Parts: sequence; structure tokens; C-alpha cells
Amino acid sequence: MSRAVQLVSELVAIPSVNPSFLPKGHPAAGEHRVEAHLAEVAGKAGLKVRRQKVLKDRNNLFMTLPAARGKARQRIVLAPHMDTVGGDLENPNLFKPVRRKGRIHGRGSCDTKGSIAAMLSALIRLAGEKERPAATEIVLIAMVDEESVQRGSRKVADSGFKADFAIVGEPTLLEVVTAHKGDLWLNCTTSGRMAHGSKPHLGINAVHEAARLTHFLETEYRAHLEKTRHPVLGPGTINVGLIQGGFQANIVPDQCMIQADRRTIPGESDAGIIRELKGMLRKAGIKAKIESHKAFPCLPLETDNGHPQVKTLLKKAGQRKPIGVDYFCDASPLSVGGIPSVAFGPGDIAQAHTADEWIAIDSLERAEAILFDFLKAQP
Repeated sequence: MSRAVQLVSELVAIPSVNPSFLPKGHPAAGEHRVEAHLAEVAGKAGLKVRRQKVLKDRNNLFMTLPAARGKARQRIVLAPHMDTVGGDLENPNLFKPVRRKGRIHGRGSCDTKGSIAAMLSALIRLAGEKERPAATEIVLIAMVDEESVQRGSRKVADSGFKADFAIVGEPTLLEVVTAHKGDLWLNCTTSGRMAHGSKPHLGINAVHEAARLTHFLETEYRAHLEKTRHPVLGPGTINVGLIQGGFQANIVPDQCMIQADRRTIPGESDAGIIRELKGMLRKAGIKAKIESHKAFPCLPLETDNGHPQVKTLLKKAGQRKPIGVDYFCDASPLSVGGIPSVAFGPGDIAQAHTADEWIAIDSLERAEAILFDFLKAQP
């Protein structure tokens, strides 16, 4: 069994569900057990280990391979996340790593314990080489909270930590991702006037106004978004995913709220989107209060395809040009913090968050080889 396969199996067996998805104090919540295991593995391999406090009992873990000779001239970061989504916690196999038909099954195997295993295995292998980068410091940062508010990567960015390039671990099918969409959640509230259900003409139905708003967003506004397309990511999108309003059938509702997921493309700003949408609704005669639901901005990513490290990683991955993806990840906060970042890793995003999550062993081992070759090529 390869080191990467052994490590991903060990990590799957350690629950690290983001606490945002579980009741307070749930035994499967938190990244601390994974953090402790990684610290032990990295320490035994001779890597320098330190912790960065993000929240109570939730730390980013820095595992560093110093430059082989003197002071480093550059710093490369590997940045996977330790937390996972939840699932059927009554399923005894959820955190049981099962090897079957060339795959490792279990929660987090794909998103992103596979990336952790490939990255740490590559770094440990490099640490054992007689000849390793003389002037490059390599830091693997296992981060917390990606699945919720990305507090881990935001902490790294806000702390003033500097690096020349970061590879964020995500299941990208071993393709280098230099662009991804941003994510703006919108709370859209309509107001009316309450009345008895037998006298609806005496009231103003906020649910009806919200229905008009929903129809507008899913038709006219969606068509409007199609007019502006990013060369890699395509257009921005809108999805109305939640509606809440009213009390009971015999009361005309005076308030209704819908929540919409607006995926953004480079060049768009959250404030600009809200401003434009408000103007379009005024012209359509729809009255609604529009606000951002996000605690922190989730901006789109666009890293220069001509960046020297992007070119090197593309070459090692056997890829002609980088790709873009629709989902949001830690690459954006790190990039906003001044670290040019890409996403790359084993596994398929289609397997992430599924009931029977898995990662292919050949993808895992290929990721380790690509990352080792990339790191070995550094000066």
C-alpha cells in the first residue's frame, strides 16, 4: 500500500465534519483530530510543524520543509482543507475507509482528504531526497472551515503570511484550475399588508410579489446574465433555492423572503450586482429589499495563465491549458490576500458531498507523482 493510500484511509477514519453542520458538541465535529494526526505524521518525517489558531479548538496546521541551503528565495504553499460536510451519521460506514475496485470509499476521501494525502506524501518523499530544492521553502497548510465560511484560508491571508504561489487541494481530476466563479447569496424580501383570508382584496400578498420576483430572476434576469460571458467560466448564473413567507392559509401574508445563489464571474463586484439588480427590479415594477446573505465576500478567482509556476504545474500535469470551474474554494481568499493561487488535486467534484463518496487510487497516486515532480523542479 502506498503512503498516499494509507494516509487517506487513516484520514477518512477520523471524522472532521464542519461544526456548522452539526449540533454543538457532536463527537464527529471539528478538525482537531485530523490536525493532531497530521502533526504526528509530519513531525516523524522531519517537517517543521506549527499551529495557527483560527477558532476555539480549530487550528490551521503548517508543515514546512525549509530550503536545503540557507535562506529561501521563494515559498510554495500546498493548501488542502481538513473539514468535510456531514451525511448520514447513523451509517456505520460513513467514516469507515473501504477499498473496493480501485477506489477508497468514505466521507472526505474525495473532498479533500485525498488532496491532503497526495500533498503530504509528496512533501515527505521530497524531504527524504538527497537533492531537494536549495532555495525554496515549501509549506503545506492543512486548513479549517472551507466547507462553511473559509475562515482558515481567510486567516492565512489576513495574517500577513506571504508566498509566491499556492496550490489549493480540490478534486479537479488532476487538472490545473486558474479561474473559478464567486458566490453571492442574496436575501430578497417582499412586503405586503396582512388581512383575513376571506377578504384578500383588503390585503397585499407578499408571497405573490415574491412569486413575481422569482419568475423575473429565473427568466429575464437569467437571460440578461447570458449576455456577458467569461472566456473560461461562461456567464454568471442565478438560482432561487429557498422561499419562506406567510403564517397560514387564511391570512394574507405581509412578508416573504426568497434566497438566491448568484454565481459571479471575474470583473463583477457584489455591490455592483446588487445595484444593477435593484435598478432592473424598479423598471419591472417589482418591490423588494435586496441584501447579501454572505458573512464574507466570496469573490471569483482568476490567476494569470502566464504565471511561471502555473506553466510549470501545467507541464508536470501534461496539460496544454488551464481550466475554470463553477464552484468556489479557498483559492480565492488566498489570492485576494496576495498569493497567486490555483486549484489542483485528485478526485472528481461529482463525487464530493455524495452519500457514497470515493476517490480512485490511481488518481491519488498520480496526484502525488505530479506534485512531487513539480516541487522537485523548484530551485
